[in-house]
Amino acid sequence: MNDFIFYFKMGLFHVLDFKAYDHILFLIVLAVVYQFKQWTKVLWLITLFTIGHSITLALSAYGVLNVRADLIEFLIPLTIFITGLMNVLTAKKASVGKENQNLFFALFFGLIHGFGFSNYFKIMIGKTSDKFLPLIEFALGVEVAQIIIVLGILLIGTLVQSIFSVNRRDWILIMSSIVIGFALQMMFNRVFW
Repeated sequence: MNDFIFYFKMGLFHVLDFKAYDHILFLIVLAVVYQFKQWTKVLWLITLFTIGHSITLALSAYGVLNVRADLIEFLIPLTIFITGLMNVLTAKKASVGKENQNLFFALFFGLIHGFGFSNYFKIMIGKTSDKFLPLIEFALGVEVAQIIIVLGILLIGTLVQSIFSVNRRDWILIMSSIVIGFALQMMFNRVFW
C-alpha cells in the first residue's frame, strides 16, 4: 500500500507542480474549448493523454526507446503551441457548438510529454523488476490531477462567461493566446539546435 501511495502521489504532483507548469498549460488549451456540461468529452481527452504519457514512460522504463532529452524539452512547448494555435484558428466554430475534437492531439502529444518525465521515472523506479505496477499507480495519480485541473478550468470558464458575460469564442481566444505566449517563451528557452 505504501508503494501505491508513493507512486500515486508522484503522479499527482507531477501534474500539480506549478514549477513545471507545462502540463497545466497543455490541459488549459486542451479543455478551454469545452463547456462544463461537456466534461465527459474532456475526460476522454485527458484519459487519452494519460494513455499516451504512460506508453512512452513504459517504453522508456523497459529500455525500448530512448529519445534525446533536449529534443523532448523543445517538443513539449511545441505541442502546447500547436494545440493553442488550433484553438485560435477554430474558435469561431467552437463558439457555435462545433467543438474541436482533440483526440489525436491528446494521445499523440501525451506520447511526447511522457518522454519528458521518462528519465526521472526510470530513476524513481530504479532497477526494480516490476515496473508495470508503479507505472499504473503513477498514471492514476496523473489522471486524478488532470481531472482536478480540467474541472477547475471548466468551472472558471463557466463563471467568467456567465458572470462577466464573456462570449465563448472570446474566452477561447484569450486563454489560448495567453498559453501560446507562454509556449513560445518556453520554446525559445529550449531551442536544441
